[in-house]
Amino acid sequence: MGNSFMRALFLSLFLLIIFSHKGRANKALSFEGNEEIYKNNASFVQGLRKIGNNRCNIYRGKWVYDASYPLYDSYKCPFIDPQFNCQKYNRPDKSYLKYRWQPSSCNLPRFNGLLFLKKWRGKKIMFVGDSLSFNMWQSLSCMIHSWVPNAKTTVVKIGSLSQITFVDYGVKLLLYRTPYLVDLVNEKAGRVLKLDSIRNGNYWRGMDMLIFNTWHWWTHKESSQPWDYIQEGTTLHKDMDRLVAYYKGLTTWARWVNLNVNPSKTRVFFQGVSPTHYEGKDWGNPSKSCSRESQPFFGLRYPAGTPVATIVVNKVLSRIKKPVTLLDITALSQYRKDAHPSFYSGGHKGLDCSHWCLPGLPDTWNQLLYASLF
Repeated sequence: MGNSFMRALFLSLFLLIIFSHKGRANKALSFEGNEEIYKNNASFVQGLRKIGNNRCNIYRGKWVYDASYPLYDSYKCPFIDPQFNCQKYNRPDKSYLKYRWQPSSCNLPRFNGLLFLKKWRGKKIMFVGDSLSFNMWQSLSCMIHSWVPNAKTTVVKIGSLSQITFVDYGVKLLLYRTPYLVDLVNEKAGRVLKLDSIRNGNYWRGMDMLIFNTWHWWTHKESSQPWDYIQEGTTLHKDMDRLVAYYKGLTTWARWVNLNVNPSKTRVFFQGVSPTHYEGKDWGNPSKSCSRESQPFFGLRYPAGTPVATIVVNKVLSRIKKPVTLLDITALSQYRKDAHPSFYSGGHKGLDCSHWCLPGLPDTWNQLLYASLF
């Protein structure tokens, strides 16, 4: 807890120095429970859904048991990757499938896949990011498919780009896999992560909706790190503080959004930071991991607090000029220590407390996306 506080303090001071030349003081981040309050952040305001005469923060609430869940049957969805198909790979419990997110002051609209297809007829929706984007993309595909199980679909994969098309409606759900958003290239010096280059963005143009995500790979080190150098300008670094690198990379992405997105044509979302549950100390049980966890955390406050990466995300989003809606999934996902594949996966060696079973938590992420669109 102390280390997290010191890292947050260091990052806050770092960002304050960077923006001090702008000539205006930054508002201090305030905390209430596990939720950061971003009163002057446009992305926070867009996360408030107006229901009736009240304004409701759909990201503040609790998990409740709902016997009508899940929203679809994993055995009937043709799109689920073995990595996420926990029931197929013999997960013995099913209670994790039965929890629904309930906002404190309103109700989320029930997902309607047919209405979604009609509203987005002829449109292209792209998820851009790492395997958590893959997780969310497959979830949305299954949620829609459950409403039109006999609809004609096509699946195409070419390199980093995958596409599922609901042919009768002309709706294309695309996925572009890029773990850092910024470019990772092979050069004479080795594998280089370029913090100020984003040529991948050429593939993202012309979309009607973009849902971006990046964080997990920024923390990978040693043998799991897919680069040899970080490049900023013409300078190669063997390494740098990962939160600083993350901030610089996200700033490059924000610049791309400002230069390339036409808000009258394209809706833009940022998926937010998805938590992991490898260390039980995060929820007050040091001897545990996500393995054999069968219920959410039900405490009032999540002991680990807010991940420091969310400070970076919200700082960058607060400075972006084009409208970007934050899907503020972090706090509600922290409570779902029970929702990971753990060892019940066909495509992941060892314990997986990073990704999420399908059906499962990413379905809620897509319900929150749905609530922001309708």
